Amino acid sequence: MSATTPDLRIRLFGRLLGMSGLTSPDTMSRRQIALSRALPIPHGPGLDLVVGGLGSGVRMEQRQVTVRDGDRIGVRVYRSSASGMLPLVVNFHGGGWVLGSLAMAESVCSRLAAALPAVVASVDYRLAPEHRFPTALHDAYDATVWAHANADEFGADASRLAVMGDSAGGNLAAGVALLARGNGPRIGAQELLYPALDLTLGSPSMAENAHAPVLTRSHMRAYRDHYLGPRGDPEDPLASPLLADDLSGLPPALIQTAQFDPLRDDGARYAARLVDAGVPVSHTCLDGTAHGFATFPGVFRRAPQAFEQLVGHLREHLEQV
Repeated sequence: MSATTPDLRIRLFGRLLGMSGLTSPDTMSRRQIALSRALPIPHGPGLDLVVGGLGSGVRMEQRQVTVRDGDRIGVRVYRSSASGMLPLVVNFHGGGWVLGSLAMAESVCSRLAAALPAVVASVDYRLAPEHRFPTALHDAYDATVWAHANADEFGADASRLAVMGDSAGGNLAAGVALLARGNGPRIGAQELLYPALDLTLGSPSMAENAHAPVLTRSHMRAYRDHYLGPRGDPEDPLASPLLADDLSGLPPALIQTAQFDPLRDDGARYAARLVDAGVPVSHTCLDGTAHGFATFPGVFRRAPQAFEQLVGHLREHLEQV
């Protein structure tokens, strides 16, 4: 039977995040936003209990990618020590298109590279409010095209490509899959972890979980407004993939959602629409869990289960061809 409230550990964690003043975009100044982005995430026995450790035997290298407007963004590439040509996963971190960093995604990317095994390319897309929609999506797509074109350099098999993201990164992964359909690199799977897919904020869970731990409706409204700006259209299907007219022909999807998350029903509604469009979907809602379980696996008891499901889905759809 589903819990009616998050457990004490999750409630305390949400309270600590709120007290930090560095995860509340509705009240943060530009200076606080910049400070939050720059926070290092050191690894060690203590902190790794919260954010997860690094994948064993994984090497990392930093690259710069020129995107369509001539600017350059960073891509951090993680490669397992396994031999042979490996699947390629392009990841987009969360943070509401405003916060977040490569450091936030380091644990999940390196652990995934080791567990699958795979090459994982983590994209440092440009953030709002300095860079509004569709800059982040264009960066995400251009980095995916780059990773696909240069897969050989990293010992990756370009024919076994997936996109992945959590929260705002899940929004970008879904948008990249839409942009690539029929025109770009063939994507074999899309892994959407508690994704934001309807920027009209119209899902029922937006009201039901308005004051949930970690992410609130007020946070989502602020993130959305930073990202779209005063002229952005929340009904644009590339900002809100859930509102796209046609979802047929998209890659198989894994959609993971959390019970106590304003975004829960974004994922559920998208899963239903994909099924209606004939797209294979695996959708899991983690009972008793809140937003952020991929980034903070030590806080959420069901995070290991979610990670194993992610690995299994990628193995299933990125088999050697």
